[in-house]
Amino acid sequence: MGSGPAGFSAGRRERLLALYRTMARIRAFEDAAEVASQGGVQAWGLEASATPALVRGPLHLSTGQEAVAAGVCANLRQTDLLTSTHRGHGHTLAKGADMTAMMCELYGRATGCNGGKGGSMHIADFSVGMLGANGVVAAGIPIATGAAHALKLMQREAIVACFFGDGAINRGPFLEGLNWAQVYALPVLFVCEDNRIAATTPTATMTAGEGAAARAQALALPVLQVDGNDVEAVDRAAAELVARVRGGTPALLHAITYRFKGHVSVDPGAYRDAAEVARAREGDPLLRVRTELAALDANGERTRIDADVQQEIAQALAAAAAAPWPEAGAAYEQVLDAGAGQWR
Repeated sequence: MGSGPAGFSAGRRERLLALYRTMARIRAFEDAAEVASQGGVQAWGLEASATPALVRGPLHLSTGQEAVAAGVCANLRQTDLLTSTHRGHGHTLAKGADMTAMMCELYGRATGCNGGKGGSMHIADFSVGMLGANGVVAAGIPIATGAAHALKLMQREAIVACFFGDGAINRGPFLEGLNWAQVYALPVLFVCEDNRIAATTPTATMTAGEGAAARAQALALPVLQVDGNDVEAVDRAAAELVARVRGGTPALLHAITYRFKGHVSVDPGAYRDAAEVARAREGDPLLRVRTELAALDANGERTRIDADVQQEIAQALAAAAAAPWPEAGAAYEQVLDAGAGQWR
């Protein structure tokens, strides 16, 4: 394999560009959804008056955490499964979901990947193995564990990646899910996105002991802790653990990252220390990759990626604004009928 500037191999260059594209798509999606939730999308050439259907309801952004989703999902196959959190846009995109269908879903349109019914917090795309975001903290853990057990019973080669936040480790499903996975040797990779804040509360003030990694080690799971803002480090660690999970050993990746924005898109996050946020932004995962790509003399390729992504997000916004609303009858489709219809 040939080498480029600063000893970079051609393979590393291509891998880094691919990881950057995923992160850039996530950042663009989050930025556009944030603006749309606040009343307009003029930054992408669309006037607010042209988009009467803006994103409504709680919108939880993963801005600043893109390297975790990109680095982990780069090691997953199409047939692998994934569960997410209420902050799940990045995971969904990284797993391969269509950006336009996702934006339509946030707009509540019929062409959304869930017909406009799921919205942001319950977005899902079974076609790429994304089983769903979840509005309940830690609820994705037993879903992922159950899915992994089903895969094992059906003797399928696929695995499950389960994303959750640091706040989830203080809830019962964390212990139950990891214990069940270890006892039955299930093919599940648990990924703790430790952004160090649970809603508006610093996690350290509410978490006893040494955190997610130590608790997983107490259950004898293989564990790696990584700088979650270094996409190459996440990529390497995920590759190592995914190989073990495919071999029948559940594992945990503890990725330490930082959420740049408030708890929801209309939350200015004034309760956070401004100096802390400024320091965190210096470690922006996208800026770190841009520095690496500059050393590779790959700025031209990176610039093309940025242009492609901006065009893609503009098209997604336009499509979402023009898409039809669901028919009223759709409210009675894809629902559980628990009886003989008396509830009607």
